[in-house]
Amino acid sequence: MPKGFFHVPKAVNEPVKSYAPNSPEKAAVLAAYQKMWNETIDVPNYIGSEEIRTGNTRNMTAPHDHQHVVGTYHLAEKKHVEQAITAALEARKKWANMAWEQRAAIFLKAAELIAGPYRAKINAATMIAQSKTIFQAEIDASCELIDFLRYNVEFMTQIYNDQPKSVSDVWNRVEYRPLEGFVYAITPFNFTAIAANLPASAALMGNTVVWKPSDSQVFSAKIIIDVFQEAGVPDGVINVVFGDPVMITDTVLSSPDFAGVHYTGSTFVFKEIWKKIGQNIHTYKTYPRIVGETGGKDFIMVHPSANVKQVVANSIRGAFEFQGQKCSAASRAYFPKSLWPAIKEEMGAELATIKMGSPEDFSNFVTAVIHEGSFDKLAKYIDQAKQDADAEVIFGGNYDKSKGYFIEPTVILTSNPKYTTMETELFGPVLTVYVYEDAQWSEVLRLVDETSEYALTGAIFSRDRYAIEEATLALQNSAGNFYINDKPTGAVVGMQPFGGARASGTNDKAGSMQNLLRWVSPRTIKETFVTPADYRYPFLGE
Repeated sequence: MPKGFFHVPKAVNEPVKSYAPNSPEKAAVLAAYQKMWNETIDVPNYIGSEEIRTGNTRNMTAPHDHQHVVGTYHLAEKKHVEQAITAALEARKKWANMAWEQRAAIFLKAAELIAGPYRAKINAATMIAQSKTIFQAEIDASCELIDFLRYNVEFMTQIYNDQPKSVSDVWNRVEYRPLEGFVYAITPFNFTAIAANLPASAALMGNTVVWKPSDSQVFSAKIIIDVFQEAGVPDGVINVVFGDPVMITDTVLSSPDFAGVHYTGSTFVFKEIWKKIGQNIHTYKTYPRIVGETGGKDFIMVHPSANVKQVVANSIRGAFEFQGQKCSAASRAYFPKSLWPAIKEEMGAELATIKMGSPEDFSNFVTAVIHEGSFDKLAKYIDQAKQDADAEVIFGGNYDKSKGYFIEPTVILTSNPKYTTMETELFGPVLTVYVYEDAQWSEVLRLVDETSEYALTGAIFSRDRYAIEEATLALQNSAGNFYINDKPTGAVVGMQPFGGARASGTNDKAGSMQNLLRWVSPRTIKETFVTPADYRYPFLGE
């Protein structure tokens, strides 16, 4: 149980800064970008109180300039992963028993450090490491991460406040214990905020963590580590290991003390982790919590009553911001035949205005995809669409990896609603369009629901409230985050808890109380003040 209960600062969403010309925040982030661009850093593994450098290193480069090295990081060996597990279990002895308000203070301080002295640095690192524009870095690495840290504390207090009924002679209470063991956090490249939140949310609830960041996000993960250290996260509470994901995962999942996994990444890898946990189930001291957010094949469904300009603007934002590398990004669209000529004309005109290049140039709307493997996969699908009889690349379709991994925002028009790129998650700036007969609105809603194995996000556009109601019901299981007259991206902590079902994950809703409940194991305590001294009940008679 918490050792004391106090009012905490009310969580508020962090305002997004504008980075307008001549603004102080623009000057600050560009200065930080230049400084970090012209230096090289060396990132060790962080295990307990130690910084472990193995000498087996990999370079960190920027996706938009892949020959430019900004640092190196050290790869852990199996013995280091085992050491991280030991450090986590040792740290748990004190951390799990720390008063909740002391844990809360650490993460509230981390939020303020990011809002203030670390803001320019963590944004610049995200621009370099993940090739995000300043706006995409700001809403991710600063605002969303700050919101996670603040709201998680508020959600924690709501959980602790949820107590059972008591009567005059019996006091009932629930203790929200951390899990017995340690938590394994596996984080993706695409969101700095997610990289921080997956270990931090479990740690806030009293757990200790072994954290494996994505190889493509180590550069900005280092800033997260710096923030957590300055905020006062004790040694061993969050242990960070880099390297071979299969070796690290196999080592973690073989430990009897493994208590849960907090994951964001591909569907295939998550299913493999789930399978390994099942194979090892007799090894564990407790049934592990499995929490994961995985892939998406997110849709935009447009009714004939929709506003064309709104459809086009939000299709472009939803599909092409951050080069389509959001699990929530729009990648399939269903447009009515009556609106298609106007949508096509407007979309072509708008796409022609988009600039692509380095995030250091604030006039660029898109930059590079994360690495060569992603680039090559996307190029293959684009080339295939150029050859297939039932598909046509109508906008974009060009790509170049000579300097950075640049792929133009690409729109594929298909006559086949089950065409490959309508069903397969590509994770890049490719939107596939199917044009349907207006009278087939209801049938196409069923098509939207049945086309993909995923169910993460989706959006409908309509000015007809009956159509909105019909779509909301028909697509009930098609998306965990469903948007009406808005793009399917951009969930805000405290406003739109995020997650989906089917092959998109366990739908434990990051940025909500539901997620934090996964990292506690409640204990019910009943205390009787006047204890019976005779076993006999009245029905027994004398």
